[in-house]
Amino acid sequence: MTTESALLYLDLPCSISMAAAVQPLTDAAKDFLAVKYKDLTKFQDEVMNIPLAGIEAILSSNDLQVASEDTIYDFLLRWARAQYPKSEERREILSSRLLPLVRFSHMTCRKLRKVLTCTDIDHEQATKCVTEALLYKADAPHRQRALAADTTTCRKFAERAYKYRPLKVVEFDRPYPQCIAYLDLKREECSRLFPAGRIYSQAFHLAGQGFFLSAHCNMEQQSTFYCFGLFLGMQEKGSTSVTVDYEFAARTRPSGEFVSKYKGNYTFTGGKAVGY
Repeated sequence: MTTESALLYLDLPCSISMAAAVQPLTDAAKDFLAVKYKDLTKFQDEVMNIPLAGIEAILSSNDLQVASEDTIYDFLLRWARAQYPKSEERREILSSRLLPLVRFSHMTCRKLRKVLTCTDIDHEQATKCVTEALLYKADAPHRQRALAADTTTCRKFAERAYKYRPLKVVEFDRPYPQCIAYLDLKREECSRLFPAGRIYSQAFHLAGQGFFLSAHCNMEQQSTFYCFGLFLGMQEKGSTSVTVDYEFAARTRPSGEFVSKYKGNYTFTGGKAVGY
C-alpha cells in the first residue's frame, strides 16, 4: 500500500449496503498511515499536505512518536491554518474533527494557558478542554490509569510514545516561588534504563526559568554498583544563573509514602544539573 492508495481508500463513498465490504479497506488504510507517519517530527513537511481523513488516522494513534502532546496541538493549528484559510471553516474543522484528537490531559500547563487565548478555537470549547485536562492532572494516579484503560475514555487520556514524559506539577507562589514535580515511572521502564538509557521529562517552570527531570542508570563511585539516578536540570543556556533549594523523594509503589532521598542548595546555569 502507498500513501496515495491509502488516502483513496479513506475517500471511498460508503453506502449502508457497502459498509461491511469497505470497512476492512479503510481500517487497513488507517493502520498503514498511522505506522508510516508515527514519527511525526521526521515527516512533518510531508504530513502538512495530507488531507483531513489522513490526518485523523495518523493522530488517532497511541503509538505516535512526538516530543510531547504540545507538539501535536501546535501541528494541528499549523495544518488547519494552511488547509483552511477561511476562519469560519477552520474553526468548524478544528472544533468537530481535530480538537477531539488532542489529548489535552498530557499537555503542559503553560501550553494549556495558550489554548484559552487561541482565536481559532471556540472559547467555550477551549475552556471545557482545559478544565477537563486540569481535573485529570489533579486526579489520583489510580483514577488516571483507569481512565486511560477504559475503552470509552482512552482516546482522551492514554499517553502516546512521548519523547519527554508528562509531569504532574503543583505550583505555589507564597511564601516564595516553589513547586512540586511528580514523575511516574513503571518498574519495567526503570529496568530498561540499564546500562545507558535515559528518560527526560517535559519542562516545568519556576521563577521564570525552565527546568526538567532526567532519569538514567547511575554508577555509585565508591561501590561501582549500578543504581537508579534522578537529576534536576535547567533548560536555558547562557549566563543566566538561578539558586534553588531542592529535595528528591521517591516511593516504590503507588500506595506508599514518599521518602526523602537527597536535598540541598544549588546554583544552576544553563545545561547544568544536580541529582543523586
